[in-house]
Amino acid sequence: MYISKSKKITDEVLSSKFQKEVKKVTIFGYSECEKDDELYSQAFKTGKLLAQKGYIVVNGAGPGVMRASSEGAKAGGGKTIGISFRPKDMTNFEGRDRQNPIDEEHIEPNYVERTLKLLDMGDVYVFFNGGTGTISEFGMAWGLARLYFGKHKRLILFGTWWHEILESFARNMKMRSEELKVYSIINTPEEAIACVENIFNNKH
Repeated sequence: MYISKSKKITDEVLSSKFQKEVKKVTIFGYSECEKDDELYSQAFKTGKLLAQKGYIVVNGAGPGVMRASSEGAKAGGGKTIGISFRPKDMTNFEGRDRQNPIDEEHIEPNYVERTLKLLDMGDVYVFFNGGTGTISEFGMAWGLARLYFGKHKRLILFGTWWHEILESFARNMKMRSEELKVYSIINTPEEAIACVENIFNNKH
């Protein structure tokens, strides 16, 4: 286990400026899905395929999608990294799932720095369905991609329902053109891996 010391998150780690190749994929998604849910199966298979291609799976060390992606990565013979923190007076945080089989744990001081570390560690992000936590993580990743456009880290959005959400943003909010160019929408684990591989091959 590795317990990280809090340090300033620099511009370099929030863009792909100094990333020579894609090595780590951060997985975000619903913490309350169960093993019999399709979402769990999708995250598991995505983690497994990523590991089989040699990628390290990063997640928030919790249950649901996070645990599923770790279990999948281990089934694929890969390595997993979990980013956690120890909350105080937080009513609705899922916390560290001891059944999430991570190989390396980074413990951050609070939720915000945990999110930043998840974004720091990943070279590409995959967003599954989720609640407000996933929305907040997606919003930060999307905002940073726009700010570092051209050197940004790519977002992969799992599920065709993302089209409706992003199209609604485009219709109703003051969106800039580059904000609609930093993500890809896919619908299967196989498409997710193909997208990651394409990003890797193009060094984008």
